[in-house]
Amino acid sequence: MDKFVLTLVIIGAVNWGCIGLFGLDIVGALFGGQGAMISRIIYAVIGLAGLWALTFYSKLHSGSSDES
Repeated sequence: MDKFVLTLVIIGAVNWGCIGLFGLDIVGALFGGQGAMISRIIYAVIGLAGLWALTFYSKLHSGSSDES
């Protein structure tokens, strides 16, 4: 599940990068615009993946005690 969530977070980051750099919303362009229902579902799923990814911080700290 964590790999899937990380993949979605990366897709979201790349999409935001393209919006910021080029004014191009890849998800919107592929799925019928920002207002299309499928686009909104994809945005919501990516947003939920971002929230899930917050749990990765606790996994980082519990995994090792060799912090720099």
